[in-house]
Amino acid sequence: MPPFDIRFRRFVSLNTTIRLREGKLLVSLSDLLQSAPQSVLEAIAHILIAKLYRKPIAASHSDRYRRYTSSEAVSRQAEQTRQTRGRKQIHTAIGHFYDLDEVFEAVNRRFFHGLLGRPILTWSGHHARRMLGHYDAAHNTIVVSRVFDAAHVPRFAIEYLMYHEMLHLKHPVVRARTGRRCIHSREFQAEEKLFPEFEEAKAFLRKL
Repeated sequence: MPPFDIRFRRFVSLNTTIRLREGKLLVSLSDLLQSAPQSVLEAIAHILIAKLYRKPIAASHSDRYRRYTSSEAVSRQAEQTRQTRGRKQIHTAIGHFYDLDEVFEAVNRRFFHGLLGRPILTWSGHHARRMLGHYDAAHNTIVVSRVFDAAHVPRFAIEYLMYHEMLHLKHPVVRARTGRRCIHSREFQAEEKLFPEFEEAKAFLRKL
């Protein structure tokens, strides 16, 4: 086994990395893990080495790490760290064809009785196709991919995407009994299907 160089760094989130450079294993861990129990640090070591050498990860180690990082105390600390250390790139809500502020207000009146508080709205910095939109709770921001700011994009498609992200405002992330974070709860999924052009919008998104 090569020698290790292990360092805790001020990452924005619970990052862990391992690299083999010039015969030495360089390990970087989030400083949020510095106070983790010995058993959790051992689980992290197993996971990183297994990934580096492309070996199976024992379920006991992955479960131990997941339970620790998804615990309420660690999750709260990680969220606070994202807010203080992270920097969100905010561009503009005004596009060439769609104004996100106007779309939000229209969807808010139509589906939420105008009761949802408006977060920061911004187009993405590039024409992302893998992540079409997301709600960043740490920075209270909805980001929409610029692929939607085009003449061929039907109004129902961008309204559906905005509706989906606004549901994250109404239905915050919860934790299941297993400790896993539930991003799209049953209530979320049921309400999402109430969007009138749900099937048409999903079909359009699949073509992007």
